[in-house]
Amino acid sequence: MNKEFSERLQKIEGVLNTYLPHQVNDDWRSLSFGAIDSCVSQSHLSNLLDPCKSLIDLGGKRWRPLLLVLCAELASSKKSEAEKKTSLENAYNITPLVEFAHTASLIHDDIEDCADTRRGKPAAHISYGLDVALNAGSWLYFEASTCIKNLKISDSEKLRLYELFLLELRRLHLGQAMDILWHRNPDLIPSVAEYTAMVRNKTGTLSRLAVKLGVLAGGAEPELIEKAGSYAQDVGTGFQIIDDVINLTTGNPGKKRGDDIVEGKKSLPVLIHLEKSPDDAAKLASLFSQARAEGIDSPAVEDAISILSQSGAVEEAKNQGKKIISENANALAGLFGDSQSKAALLIKELFDLLQSKA
Repeated sequence: MNKEFSERLQKIEGVLNTYLPHQVNDDWRSLSFGAIDSCVSQSHLSNLLDPCKSLIDLGGKRWRPLLLVLCAELASSKKSEAEKKTSLENAYNITPLVEFAHTASLIHDDIEDCADTRRGKPAAHISYGLDVALNAGSWLYFEASTCIKNLKISDSEKLRLYELFLLELRRLHLGQAMDILWHRNPDLIPSVAEYTAMVRNKTGTLSRLAVKLGVLAGGAEPELIEKAGSYAQDVGTGFQIIDDVINLTTGNPGKKRGDDIVEGKKSLPVLIHLEKSPDDAAKLASLFSQARAEGIDSPAVEDAISILSQSGAVEEAKNQGKKIISENANALAGLFGDSQSKAALLIKELFDLLQSKA
């Protein structure tokens, strides 16, 4: 890991631990809930904290909050030292908006997908129960925004952050709604355009949120904030495509190979294959239904993967994903006119590092 990344990630972890502590303190309790009855104890709050904190403590790449900070550095690079310092302080302090929203989405994803594991451990609803996990995940979406209250900025600037955060959360849930519609109906095949729109919202929105927050903290103009967000959503789309490919090849970390087949996901490899061989639609739908009924050890999982691999659809999707990431990462890094600045080079290095794991 690049030392530059490690130093920033250490600061990010400190902020995340402040806003989601293992042990409740008075400052956190007041910030999160205001004045509440004194009989509310740690054991009561644990039903919110523990499912969320345990998942965050399992790790994750943290690339979104890191990208947020790097974008703040990029956008503020030509400002005074005092302005840059303020921009970076604000950037670090709003990283929970991205990482907590991401964590909440994972808890809910696992419930909706009937997934048993996450990051190599039992999913939150398995460990804590469906009711606790569902409630805790919902709470964490709201809890994320408490970090805005502590910022030393104007009320109008805080309002802008709230509006941006809530807009992206609404888009996130739209993307999830589209995905659920398709994986609940084995015979329903979306177009590539519909798939792309779904991923831009379900996955790309968190990348877009991270970058827009970062360049906003860096003092960028609204037009550049929107342009940066557009590049970022497409980078996020590219990473989702790569993630879909990994699911069908080596298997995602902490997951079993082919669990997207069990969940009925209409990923890009599936859509590419069906564009080439539309007559296979009924056969794949049947394999998806069989896999859903029999689970991850069903022979239908490997049969479906074999069909997608032999047609070249998996490799083609991988190449598309890498191209999307490369083009938009370079565009983002060069957005402020100096693609060789320290922050720009670190952004490109971050995306190269993430791609290398595909």
